[in-house]
Amino acid sequence: MGIIHMEDIYKEYRSGDGLVNALNGVSLDINKGEFVAITGTSGSGKSTLLNILGGLERETRGEVYYNKQSVAKYSKLSEYRRENIGFVFQSFNLLPILTVEENICLPLLIRGEEISQTRVDEVIKRLNLDNKRKTLSKQLSGGEQQRTAIGRAIISKPQILLADEPTGNLDSVNTKRIMELLREMNEEGQTIVMVTHDTSIAASCSRNIVLEDGKIIEDIYR
Repeated sequence: MGIIHMEDIYKEYRSGDGLVNALNGVSLDINKGEFVAITGTSGSGKSTLLNILGGLERETRGEVYYNKQSVAKYSKLSEYRRENIGFVFQSFNLLPILTVEENICLPLLIRGEEISQTRVDEVIKRLNLDNKRKTLSKQLSGGEQQRTAIGRAIISKPQILLADEPTGNLDSVNTKRIMELLREMNEEGQTIVMVTHDTSIAASCSRNIVLEDGKIIEDIYR
């Protein structure tokens, strides 16, 4: 069993008078240290799968395990997310009135945790944002915003980093920089699961899970 194990997962949404099956009996293991790309056409269930992996949604049926413990044991999914998961989104989701450093520290402030300036400096330096740390996020380029979003996701050293189309709003130069950063982090042991529509990006990952109509149709290891 991997760091995350999904067993026969279904996710249903009500649409009008009927039900839409976003996931249809998905079972998989995500192993520690993997860099997994999830691909598939629009509506195949990619983001739904990522949301359930990360505790943003609960499955309709089936069971999700984290380190061999059922995620259902958490009374609130926010506890599971807070303790284990870092998120990076296509739309960055930064607070525009906060600086780079404040956005990166935000998860720690929300939790009421002590902020280690050494850790903050380490993250900012790794993201090559030292000369932007006091800049408001709304004044950043797209690539700088995404690097800030990655900093916010990793500041608490999550076990798993989930990324939903992290390069979708970036040009080719910044896409390359973000992917180089993610690969470096993975080589250092960070487990990463990423949704992408870009087949070339998926091909650079160590594993590619392909979805169609809410089912896994391919699981490719490289």
